[in-house]
Amino acid sequence: MSCGNEFVETLKKIGFPKADNLNGEDFDWLFEGIEDESFLKWFCGNVNEQNVLSQRELEAFSVLQKSGKPILEGAALDEALKTCKTSDLKTPRLDDKELEKLEDEVQTLLKLKNLKIQRRNKCQLMASVTSHKSLRLNAKEESATKKLKQSQGILNAMNAKISNELQALTDEVTQLMMFFRHSNLGQGTNPLVFLSQFSLEKYLSQEEQSTAALTLYTKKQFFQGIHEVVESSNEDNFQLLDIQTPSICDNQEILEERRLEMARLRLAYICAQHQLIHLKASNSSMKSSIKWAEENLHSLTSKAVDKENLDAKISSLTSEIMKLEEQITQIKDRSLPAVVRENAQLLNMPVVKGDFDLQIAKQDYYTARQELVLNQLIKQKASFELLQLSYEIELRKHWDIYRELENLVQELSQSNMMLYKQLEILTDPSVSQQINPRNTIDTKDYSTHRLYQLLEGENKKKELFLTHGNLEEVAEAGKWHEPRRQSLQ
Repeated sequence: MSCGNEFVETLKKIGFPKADNLNGEDFDWLFEGIEDESFLKWFCGNVNEQNVLSQRELEAFSVLQKSGKPILEGAALDEALKTCKTSDLKTPRLDDKELEKLEDEVQTLLKLKNLKIQRRNKCQLMASVTSHKSLRLNAKEESATKKLKQSQGILNAMNAKISNELQALTDEVTQLMMFFRHSNLGQGTNPLVFLSQFSLEKYLSQEEQSTAALTLYTKKQFFQGIHEVVESSNEDNFQLLDIQTPSICDNQEILEERRLEMARLRLAYICAQHQLIHLKASNSSMKSSIKWAEENLHSLTSKAVDKENLDAKISSLTSEIMKLEEQITQIKDRSLPAVVRENAQLLNMPVVKGDFDLQIAKQDYYTARQELVLNQLIKQKASFELLQLSYEIELRKHWDIYRELENLVQELSQSNMMLYKQLEILTDPSVSQQINPRNTIDTKDYSTHRLYQLLEGENKKKELFLTHGNLEEVAEAGKWHEPRRQSLQ
């Protein structure tokens, strides 16, 4: 039965009006207070219909109050009852010994009554304290349960989040590991993302074909042995070509043939120039003769000329011709050979110039072909260096990734060890128990302080902080004094 129902039943016993219409559950809140709870429990346990005054007694008491006579209460009523004569009670008279014995028995019973009342009060206080503690523990249990549920929800959410992140990390690591596996080119299962995964056979075969074609080209375009110069990477070999240098033309027969050829060319050029001069002189002579003949013919036709004058003129011209022939013979025999000898080198200049022009043209041709070959070699070398640099960069990135993965593995291992240690600590049953429970009683725990005061009694020694140990000591001391009191009584 609940406390409210017990309270309603007590009201029905004492004849409270309309008690049958009351609901006991509506009065449960009265027992929530500590001070009211003890009184209400005492009221429900001790009050009955004998403690209720009848209507007749109430009317008599009201008449007594209206009469103005004094009404004895409390200690005055007790003294009056003691002085009351026994004759009024119409009881048989007792002797003094029996009366003293009865008085001693009454005093003993009163002491026993007070002791039992004190015990009852202590038990009621302890019950109230226990109920209060139970309520507090229930509230703490509900709060702890609520916090536990919240913590479980938060931990479940964190667990789900961590699981999702770990799954995503696992997928990324799996995808990353696919990049580092050896790809099956036939099936094409793994994509090629690194340069080191590609095969260089096709590239190297193309480079070998290019080198072979370049070597064949140099053999065709240059003299014998130039392909050895092209295949080497020494820059000193890539110089301008001079076909007259002994290092290149070491064959003496070729040099002798070249000297004879140059001599024949010079002689042929001189002969040709000599013939050209004779032809030019003959041509000039013919032109002069024709011009003179035309002039004389014109003069002959315009006027008549005497035969004597004509003969004289012919003889003078003949003498002039002889003089000119003598001068020509003198120039030819004396002056011209000396001049020709002095200017022989000048006569060879066109031949030498032509020869040098031919050499320069050949040198330009060889230079252009050398530049073409050199450009191809530079491109090939740049391609190899670029490929080597790409491999070095990729290798450096692989080493960086390797170091990062090593650090990540170490961090994960340390985190895993810490988690295992925390799980071991949490699974240890000794950790779940409170190692150092709180021994001090809270200052807001008024019921416990009141219980301590009741148990302490006349001991006025005040402690700065009340502890559960002090409370137990006082309770043990009270239990030890109770048998002594009973023995003394």
